[in-house]
Amino acid sequence: MKFEMRHKKFIISFVLAALTGSQYAVADEGMWMINAIDSALEKKMQERGLKLSANEIYNADADGAAISDAVVSLDFGCTGSIISGRGLMITNHHCAYSDVHRLSTPEHNYLEEGFWAMSSSEEVCIKGKGAYMLKRVIDVTEEVEALKAELDGRGMQYGMRKLSHMMETRYKKATGLDAWLSSMWKGSKYYMALYEVYRDVRLVAAPPVTSAAFGGDTDNWEWPQHKCDFAMYRIYTAPDGSPAEYSESNIPLAPKARLEISLDGYKEGDFTMVIGYPGHTDRYSSSYGVRFDQNVKLPISNRIRGRQMAIVDKWMNEDQLVRLKYSDWYFGLSNVQELYSGQLECCKRFRIADRKAEEETMLQEWILSDSLRKERWGNLLENLQKGYSAVEEPERQAGYYRETLIRGARISNYMRRAWNSKNPGEAMPKILEGYDELDMRVEHDLVAYAISEYVENVSEEHFGQWQKEVMGRFTCGGKCDTDALTDWLWKGSMFTSEEGLSKLRDNVAHEEIAADPLCRFMMEVGIQNFRCCIDAAEGKCRRLDMNREYTQALYQMRLDKGEAQYPDANSTMRLSYGTVGGIEPKDGIICDWKTTPAGILEKYDMSDYEFMLEDRQHLLYSAGEWGRWGFGQDGKEMHVNFLTDNDITGGNSGSPVLNAEGKLIGLAFDGNKESLSSDVWCAPGYNKCVCVDIRFILWTLDRYAGMSRIIDELGL
Repeated sequence: MKFEMRHKKFIISFVLAALTGSQYAVADEGMWMINAIDSALEKKMQERGLKLSANEIYNADADGAAISDAVVSLDFGCTGSIISGRGLMITNHHCAYSDVHRLSTPEHNYLEEGFWAMSSSEEVCIKGKGAYMLKRVIDVTEEVEALKAELDGRGMQYGMRKLSHMMETRYKKATGLDAWLSSMWKGSKYYMALYEVYRDVRLVAAPPVTSAAFGGDTDNWEWPQHKCDFAMYRIYTAPDGSPAEYSESNIPLAPKARLEISLDGYKEGDFTMVIGYPGHTDRYSSSYGVRFDQNVKLPISNRIRGRQMAIVDKWMNEDQLVRLKYSDWYFGLSNVQELYSGQLECCKRFRIADRKAEEETMLQEWILSDSLRKERWGNLLENLQKGYSAVEEPERQAGYYRETLIRGARISNYMRRAWNSKNPGEAMPKILEGYDELDMRVEHDLVAYAISEYVENVSEEHFGQWQKEVMGRFTCGGKCDTDALTDWLWKGSMFTSEEGLSKLRDNVAHEEIAADPLCRFMMEVGIQNFRCCIDAAEGKCRRLDMNREYTQALYQMRLDKGEAQYPDANSTMRLSYGTVGGIEPKDGIICDWKTTPAGILEKYDMSDYEFMLEDRQHLLYSAGEWGRWGFGQDGKEMHVNFLTDNDITGGNSGSPVLNAEGKLIGLAFDGNKESLSSDVWCAPGYNKCVCVDIRFILWTLDRYAGMSRIIDELGL
């Protein structure tokens, strides 16, 4: 779709897309399984500009390498790409954020200074990090169905976890590779992915947040953006080239494939392809599920997390040591809060529940047109409606509990581990690892807010007996003074003072943990109390079962109608394709498809942490000398970020953005605010992928960081 198309034309097309259900009606949406690029999809991509064949993208049976062989999953949380013959891997900075944060100290805050390994000896192994390289994907549907039949015949109960364990054990033994079973369309199909896993992964480069996260939370999920969001790792192997744990004798990986970098750039309308590991979508969700999230789940989490962000932000602005301690936690909190807020806004704006209801009308007609389908699914939609309606209030209660006593403060994680430990006297040293990264002023304010929300919004019937007792001590005129309650709990706790922590480390008994007032208040009630109420409300209309049947029915209907369809994202390798282009986010607002360093200088504000620049950054951006990485007349032009309409979601962070020849032109790092309902609905014309230009990355490595050894390694 041309982004100049006006709003009225878009709405007409949008409704047509909803009514037809076709993935090709308006835009080429889809996170397509890398092993399922059939001739129709190959042709569609080639019509859009692709100059490769499907076998050049993925071909497990070929002697040579395919593009997918260079794409790596980082613990199924982000995506990376191999870009050199010595195992150099590039991904997003926000994928490396936690690693850089863990390496940082008050003396060397690598988040703010940047991390640059100027020699191979300075590359730092990141403990626990894994790089998964896909070797093959196998359709094992018949094998799984046979296993189910065998287990049924033996009268054995099973679920996905048991099936996965049995199948993965079988394939790991047969191949020597890590095996991961995935269910597609909630059990309609099953696929086994085989991986080679590398555990010696070392950090090589990460720019400062003034570059990688310029604009901070203000610009997150927005357009335009100006972030140089990249980081580099290197994969090491044993001397014989096999995967190995860290060792000084290990050598850089000699990869089967690496991506070629293009310095030729791109223009509006050019073909783009993204390959990566998108984590989760729920596009086969029902209108009832969408309305539930819209009316129950999202408003609770958005409001509470927004207030938590404000509490932490206040302290980070007052104390740089607090910023160092909480930047990683705050980063994760804000990313989710803004995602959920945007999802709620988009669900309302695009009337997604209504559009799904329109498709459900067609689904019901299709079900009733066949006696076997009617027998299996005739009451499916009615039962879904009953199930979701019945659990609204108990789920609302559980939502408040989760957002307050479970995840309302970091200190609660330590208390929970101590509370659940069978022998806290022996376990406490391990439990309290990392406790120094807490600031008790921040934790006090977070706990106070959590307790106030819990007391105000959770029904008394869910309160524990001891909770009721202590709340009663601070209740006057029917209202509990939660500030006074918090102060009393806080002052009496071992978890909040140096003296108390010394006691905890000194062979504390379980009875002492159970008697700690703050710990007891936070832990007395468990999630099981709420789950029992939810289960009772659902009765026979269990949403888990109904959602599975709904997905399978929708899949079968589309299959019956010959419609192209892809399964929900589930951290398996996927491909999406699109083109470079801008967006009209709202009526009368037209946004270009690229940003430049001029935009960084326009936003620059030394009084705002999110828009600060180092003096040297400001000098270099102002000079506008881009050297061999620039383009245009006299090489004076540079792009920072650009937009495509590739279909992505969480897990795609760091995914390579490839041109028609399969060469690297950038990295996917974000979506736009208008795309944040994409977990449940892909809005054609609005779903955009925000990418960082590879030339700006290379300039940053070369001119800003002086990483000439990396530039030489890339052979550019």
